[in-house]
Amino acid sequence: MPSLAGESVDKPKQPVTARGERTRNALVAAARRVFERDGFQESRLTDITAEANCSTGTFYTYFQSKEEILDAVFSEAHEDMLHPGAPHLGDDADPIAVLEASNRAYFEAYRRNAKLRLVLEQVTANSPEFREQRLLRGSVFSERNAREIARLQERGLADPDIDPDSAAAALSGMVSRMAYQAFALGSGADIDQLVSTATRLWANAIGMRRPD
Repeated sequence: MPSLAGESVDKPKQPVTARGERTRNALVAAARRVFERDGFQESRLTDITAEANCSTGTFYTYFQSKEEILDAVFSEAHEDMLHPGAPHLGDDADPIAVLEASNRAYFEAYRRNAKLRLVLEQVTANSPEFREQRLLRGSVFSERNAREIARLQERGLADPDIDPDSAAAALSGMVSRMAYQAFALGSGADIDQLVSTATRLWANAIGMRRPD
């Protein structure tokens, strides 16, 4: 398969027409349904093209392999989880309220993508390329959280002795694992309890304080 970490020399061009974009989107949506239903290993390209109601030739117009379209599926889910549509709170908002809203948005996005997270576990166990891409995408969350911790420290609202990068990596991993157990494995945990617990642990871990 082509490397997921960089551009392939013979990678098909992205669609340049509205019709081409609709066709590509239909293929990605169909692939997601097939992967979530059958898993990656058991899925076939013919399953995807049948689900999308298109030919194999059409598939190869946009993608080179089953692995490449899976990466496109993961990319869409990553964007959904990275930008889940959390309510906007102003810069002067209570930082704990901001944290709570962010945690709720993340858990809700994870729940939407829970079946796909099981597929992610399957492929990263067997593919160095997908493991590398998973690390890269996961680092985006940690880096964003580290920047927010640093901003809180600058405002005097978090423990200044905590390393933002290490704290963000640990806390991001904690919340991700909570979501995985609740929604991918189906532990049945209540989302309100998840949000409350994650927010309290986050706030306590970095010594978060409300402004005077």
